[in-house]
Amino acid sequence: MAAPTTSRRGPGGARNMDDENLTFETSPGVEVVSSFDHMGIKDELLRGIYGYGFEKPSAIQQRAVLPIINGRDVIAQAQSGTGKTSMISLSVCQIVDTAVREVQALILSPTRELASQTERVMLSIGDFLNIQVHSCIGGKSIGEDIRRLENGVHVVSGTPGRVCDMIKRRTLRTRAIKLLILLMRC
Repeated sequence: MAAPTTSRRGPGGARNMDDENLTFETSPGVEVVSSFDHMGIKDELLRGIYGYGFEKPSAIQQRAVLPIINGRDVIAQAQSGTGKTSMISLSVCQIVDTAVREVQALILSPTRELASQTERVMLSIGDFLNIQVHSCIGGKSIGEDIRRLENGVHVVSGTPGRVCDMIKRRTLRTRAIKLLILLMRC
């Protein structure tokens, strides 16, 4: 992707970039949706998005949210600060059924910081949905992880080591997972 000539920081540190300064490579049939209101997402989620400070979707959000929501396998790459974390959070919040108190989305991150950031953004955007998110990362209490997972959460954002440990302990149950997201830092 080409570097933009202009950039300003928006909500959550995301840059506001002009599409004409970016290069895109998308699969055939990927629709560009330039408004959150036209994505067909839950009203409570829209409230969370606008409450978080977003006015319109970033370039990556315009292209990746609907395919994720529609169950397609998606590989999305973009520069730091372009809205990837909020794209993931928005998509997950739309897919998760908050009436089912089981892990439905698992997000694996390479660092504790990224896993924690993803948890924070998802809790903010999903505030009006009452979505339960927990970060399973090294350096935090194993007992707290066990307690939160046993009480039921909808989304786990974590690092591979701690997530594997929770699965081996049979505390993180995978039977209801609808969405697996692998985050990478390039």
